[in-house]
Amino acid sequence: MVTNMPGQAERLASGDAAPPAGQALGAWIGLGANLGDRGAAMAQALQQLARSAGVAVQAVSSLYASRPVDSSGPDYLNAVAELRTALSAHQLLLLLQQLELAAGRERPYRNAPRTLDLDVLLYASIDTQIAMPDLQLPHPRMWQRAFVLAPLQELQPAWVSDAQLQPLLAQGVQRSQGPEWWR
Repeated sequence: MVTNMPGQAERLASGDAAPPAGQALGAWIGLGANLGDRGAAMAQALQQLARSAGVAVQAVSSLYASRPVDSSGPDYLNAVAELRTALSAHQLLLLLQQLELAAGRERPYRNAPRTLDLDVLLYASIDTQIAMPDLQLPHPRMWQRAFVLAPLQELQPAWVSDAQLQPLLAQGVQRSQGPEWWR
């Protein structure tokens, strides 16, 4: 498990603080899409992240299919990726938003169907808390979403228990492909 560097909790809480030069922290991102070629858009985003300065893709969960939650439209594909990054949490969010725009993401209304959805779920550790107008960590709804917790459990089994996940399985999440889907 990745943990905060000693003495860094307050510094990281701003969301704008990057790790010291030459160091990287763990970050976990959620990926999803329910419009267009969903898997291809998500795979392309991961490949672009892997080529981005200050970001290394460490692990990617299996691909999961799920019904929309608090939304309508076609079913989603979802995954979680573990990164190592020299970017601040806010810089990482801005990079993810650039990738969404490049994939044709539009935001006509809250929870609208999307060609690509990328969310920072956790930064540095499961305990790091960041509160900014456009970034709340841990992601505020992640503990209520089977499509986040099932793939996160795959990467970090100590962080998500079966007891936490079980009540959410009625949301209709199913593993559809193994972790090699994005390569």
